[in-house]
Amino acid sequence: MARERAGNGSPPESVISIIGPGMKVVGDCQTDGTIRIEGAVSGSIQAGKAVVVGREATVEGDITTQDAVIAGAVHGTLVAASRLELQATSRIEGDVRARRMHLEEGAILNGTVQMGEFHAETEVPSPQPAEAPAS
Repeated sequence: MARERAGNGSPPESVISIIGPGMKVVGDCQTDGTIRIEGAVSGSIQAGKAVVVGREATVEGDITTQDAVIAGAVHGTLVAASRLELQATSRIEGDVRARRMHLEEGAILNGTVQMGEFHAETEVPSPQPAEAPAS
């Protein structure tokens, strides 16, 4: 699915997975390292280190990572636990959570923005089961 660059025996967080131009991935992507997207992804993306979305790339799904650099289009929730950079060519349709954010002039962001410290367990709230009525 994705091409990876690293020598044998490299720690997983040093691996860079690439979804190249013209490639489309349908499904979720998960890595301990970095994922670079130059094509299209329909599904959620989780990366332990970083996510880079190229200028011509599109993501239809949620992104969760430490650091993110976005130059293309993202339709979904974007969570960057450390740093988020939205370049001038980026188009975000969805909610954003980041500890720090750099927004270049020309970037488009339609959604809510939440900044500051947050804990990993509160990144993506899980649905609470409905309580049974008391008898």
